[in-house]
Amino acid sequence: MQVKWAPNAFVRLVLPLMAGILTYLYYGATLPDLWPLLLGLGALFAGVQWWAARQPQPGPTDAAGLLAVLALYIAGLTLTQQATESRAANHLYRFGDEIEFYRAVVDDYIVRRPATYATTVRVSAVRVAGQWRPAVGGIRVSIPLTDSLPAPQYGDVWLVRGAPAPSKAPLNPGEFDYRRYLQYHQVYHQQFIHPDQYQRIDVAPPSVLRAVAMRAARVVEGVFKRYVGAKREYALASALVLGLKDDVDQQTKEAYASTGTTHIMAVSGLQVGLLFGAVSWLLGLLPGRRGPLMRLATALAGLGVIWSYAFLTGLSASVLRATVMFSFLIVARAFGRQTSMYNLLAVAAFFLLCYDPYLLCDVGFQLSFLAVLSIVYLQPRIATWLHPKAYFLARQRPWQPQAVQRLWKWTGVGLDWVWKATALSLAAQVATFPLGLFYFHQFPLSFLLSNLVAVPISSLAVYVGLVLLVLKGVGWVLGLVSASAAYGFDYLIKGLAWVFENMIWLFNEYIFLIGRSLPGALVSGIHITAPQAWLVFGVILALLAFLALKGLQWLVLACTFMGVFAGSRVWAARRLAPDEQLVVYSIPRRSVVGFWQGAAADIVPLDSLPLTETERTYRIVPGSIRRNARRVNYWPGWRGGPVPALVAEPGLVLAGWRGRQLAFISGRLSGSTAPLPGLEAVVMRRNARVQPAEVAALFGTGPRIVFDSSCKSWYVSRQDSLFRAAGFRTHDVTLAGAFVVSSQL
Repeated sequence: MQVKWAPNAFVRLVLPLMAGILTYLYYGATLPDLWPLLLGLGALFAGVQWWAARQPQPGPTDAAGLLAVLALYIAGLTLTQQATESRAANHLYRFGDEIEFYRAVVDDYIVRRPATYATTVRVSAVRVAGQWRPAVGGIRVSIPLTDSLPAPQYGDVWLVRGAPAPSKAPLNPGEFDYRRYLQYHQVYHQQFIHPDQYQRIDVAPPSVLRAVAMRAARVVEGVFKRYVGAKREYALASALVLGLKDDVDQQTKEAYASTGTTHIMAVSGLQVGLLFGAVSWLLGLLPGRRGPLMRLATALAGLGVIWSYAFLTGLSASVLRATVMFSFLIVARAFGRQTSMYNLLAVAAFFLLCYDPYLLCDVGFQLSFLAVLSIVYLQPRIATWLHPKAYFLARQRPWQPQAVQRLWKWTGVGLDWVWKATALSLAAQVATFPLGLFYFHQFPLSFLLSNLVAVPISSLAVYVGLVLLVLKGVGWVLGLVSASAAYGFDYLIKGLAWVFENMIWLFNEYIFLIGRSLPGALVSGIHITAPQAWLVFGVILALLAFLALKGLQWLVLACTFMGVFAGSRVWAARRLAPDEQLVVYSIPRRSVVGFWQGAAADIVPLDSLPLTETERTYRIVPGSIRRNARRVNYWPGWRGGPVPALVAEPGLVLAGWRGRQLAFISGRLSGSTAPLPGLEAVVMRRNARVQPAEVAALFGTGPRIVFDSSCKSWYVSRQDSLFRAAGFRTHDVTLAGAFVVSSQL
């Protein structure tokens, strides 16, 4: 089968561009400025193309094409290099901790947490040594949530005292690399800002359009808050229609994640596609729709509707991606271009990546494009496996009563719709399966059951919610004319809101029912590396090629990839089996130590309080998944645990593990304990009031002094210098991350 490149021209353009972006992400730090090289290649390509167009042989044209591929590859490198803000000469990195004050503007959505607000600010100037200098850089900031201070708003200009700190690397084994995530968004610093540390001095939104869109989103959210009474349904309504998930509780998020329906709460391609489909259907009912003027009017109406919706959702990144994609589709139809969906996807990806090359690292970007690509290719093919409509129509007989014939007909229509929806869900899962394992370490086996009911109902709920907003707008206009008419019209709005709320209640209850009925349907704790994810992609692509081309070599290739994947898993398990690790975890305000033997672990919270679900999920579980742990037990305060521990005196606990001795000090030393040389580490807890001389007399200066997360920063700062001066090596888990001692038997 020969690939037809003519209708898929942009596929050839976007692939080298993506390759250049990926190359920069891995090796870009060592590259010089690439703009001169790109300009030279562009000029060379123009000359070669001009010459090749005048040659009768195809060779020069092929050479020009290869040169174009090289130029696009360098363009990917160059665009990513230019988009990397940390390369600027006046970046925050260049000033270090010499910053006395800085001026910055709030440039992101405001995330409301239980005790803080979180957002991103963009710096415009810093004061160093009493002088203000221009500067650039993003800072992820958190401020306390208090009644005395107003919530931060997009466009607020702040004057902040103090220097931000560089973003921290992951503090515990396997923990999510939040620093890298921020860097992909051009944010390299973090700071917790106290109320007396900053002041709002102006309001100057970086984008007036985005500021108005965010305000409009909050106004529209107020409509749902007024008419949807139940708190959970209101939160889901805001998430479903507007993408505002601040009020969705953790239990609901976990239920949707475990059933594979999280995409319902993320406003993106689903909602924009529904809106696009509805507009296309309505405009298709108009007469004369095939004329050029009607096509143009239809295109303008479609663009106006989907971009208005993007505006009402605050111009969020996920909605903008989907809106750009559908915009290209609308424009192509308006001009009568019979381009393929693959080319439209490539066009959208090409321009989005030229705008922001770091979108390639965005999980939503990857999942969106892969899901659509998989649906376009696989859904029609899977749908041909079964033909329920034709099957039931064939059951009709002329002598059957009309009621029976209608029953056969509508049964076939209904099952045909169910099968097509099933084919769509299966197709979407095929391409996103490796990414789901790589990023989320789980796979919901119940995704078919949950999506078959939840997606149609939620799709109808989106339509009802949008109609509710339109009617509310009509009611507001009506109120300008007649208050009594608006009052009566409000009953219609309330009736529709009741329908809307109950639809949300229905699909939400169904999601929870699936979660309760199939508790074992979520396969979790899966860890695959990036190369293993590529191998899974290779298996899928090779199998698809085998089914399409019927070539045995593709099946052999798929089996080869599967063998390499299985071998890598076995090799990793064998390498891990003899590994032993002692880990003093970095968990805020907690003292937690883990004893790992291969794929088994005993986790001991030393302060006798069990770890919270959040602490386990974000601090312990990622490392467990990475090690493919089969047994992880928690022993608060050593109670019942297999690790031997002895209370030598109040404030001093001695523990032995695999021939290694450790001491945990949480109070004064009495001096009654006999000297114990040869310890691996001495862990300081709860701001233990001990002097280096006391520790040296008891344990010598050989063991590492480890300050765990229960120690205050002022205590660590003071004691660290004292212990270092006394000849000890020290480790602060709050700043340097977990203390790990690893050995191979």
